Amino acid sequence: MKDILLRKIKTLGLCLMAAVLGVAGFAACGSSGTDNWAGYSMDSYYFDTICRITIYGLDDSLLGEGLSEAEFGEKCSGIISDAFKELSAYEKLLSRTVEGSDVDRINRSAGETVEVDLRTAEVLKKGLEFGDVSGGAFDITIGGVTNLWNFHALDEETAEAGMPDEAALAEALRHVDYKMIQVDLADHSVKLLDPGAVIDLGGIAKGYIADRISEFLKEEGVTDAIVNLGGNIEALGGKPGNHLKPRGEAGSEKDSTVRLGINDPRSAAGQLLETFDARDVTVVTSGTYERFIEVDGVRYHHILDPKTGYPVDNGLTQVTIVAQSGHSVDCDGLSTVCLALGADRGRTLIDELSEKGIYGPVWAIFVSSDGEVTEAGDRSTFAG
Repeated sequence: MKDILLRKIKTLGLCLMAAVLGVAGFAACGSSGTDNWAGYSMDSYYFDTICRITIYGLDDSLLGEGLSEAEFGEKCSGIISDAFKELSAYEKLLSRTVEGSDVDRINRSAGETVEVDLRTAEVLKKGLEFGDVSGGAFDITIGGVTNLWNFHALDEETAEAGMPDEAALAEALRHVDYKMIQVDLADHSVKLLDPGAVIDLGGIAKGYIADRISEFLKEEGVTDAIVNLGGNIEALGGKPGNHLKPRGEAGSEKDSTVRLGINDPRSAAGQLLETFDARDVTVVTSGTYERFIEVDGVRYHHILDPKTGYPVDNGLTQVTIVAQSGHSVDCDGLSTVCLALGADRGRTLIDELSEKGIYGPVWAIFVSSDGEVTEAGDRSTFAG
């Protein structure tokens, strides 16, 4: 019998929420100069992952006078529940596995023009943008290839079955070309020039949604929060020392920060590569340890090369991208792009993008399979 080992690695956790929620490459470890206020949190499940929203502070107009802890929690509960409804709506638009979603309708369109929600068109445009940025190493028409792999296998037999059939893989690769997608933002229409192409937004959708949910929270009067979509992290504001005080009062710590940490994939004990204090920041990590199957001693992870259909193999284990809030979609795309390109090309790309300021200040941390840690971009904006 073949020696088949299947392991699904739980991503390293938030030390703020230890043993409650696993998160790849990120930790929110507390706050800078504040008390131990842990915020008001709620969890739900979307996009095949646990999503958590934590609110630390509300606008003065919501706090009122003499707001109790229970009243604060009640207000937060209502806001987060509404935010989860937004997440559900995005899943029904952008998931390729949800029947009737915009992406599902495009994939089943046989090349006919499909009218979609503007938000879907925007994400697709971003996907095409990162196809160009990466020189094709990032390709949202990888869906036909992705469908041939099973990284959710639960036992030894299904682990082996999770490997793609070679003939089917060759056929799927013929239809991988992001340039075969036409997107018209004006009339919200999408057309697959290759009817055999299959769109998969898994490498970019959560970042886009994190940005939109952060905007939603701000519109609802949230001043300080963390949106955590299965490891795609966006911090809105920081972490006030006293969440019940109006922002101008002594002790409210209007400009407080949240302390963030980037996990070390080399550490079984969950040690951190970096910790830094920040406000209004987003952090996204891509790692080859997040989902994989192992067959006959060979590990096959979920980040696939659009040219070969097999996992990228360039000596990188993890890439973390840090940027200002509002750029989670860019961090999401860039983390996958850099992991696909490899350390040398990835660092060059981040340095170029950071210098041009296309996505604002960007800081990248690369961890190789042999343990080497290198960086690129604008560290000083985030970690001094």
